[in-house]
Amino acid sequence: MAGRDDVTRLEDEVERYRRAAEDALEQLDWCIGYLHGASKGQIAAALARNRAHIREQLLKRPAEPVPSDPKSGGAGSRQDQRGGRG
Repeated sequence: MAGRDDVTRLEDEVERYRRAAEDALEQLDWCIGYLHGASKGQIAAALARNRAHIREQLLKRPAEPVPSDPKSGGAGSRQDQRGGRG
């Protein structure tokens, strides 16, 4: 039977991996935006599909709209959504 210390250690480890996954997705978001701006739309679209799969299937979270996706309703980048400048 796991003690409280073991549970706390595992919870901390899970949180660390969750933060690492979210950081990696933010880096991927940046790459997608960069490639879109560099007229590499097909590559950006493929990465966006991969990002959506990671969020939906692995993290069990809804996919976020891609800033360059016309169906996203003109949403800005993550930076814009936080109140910063794109």
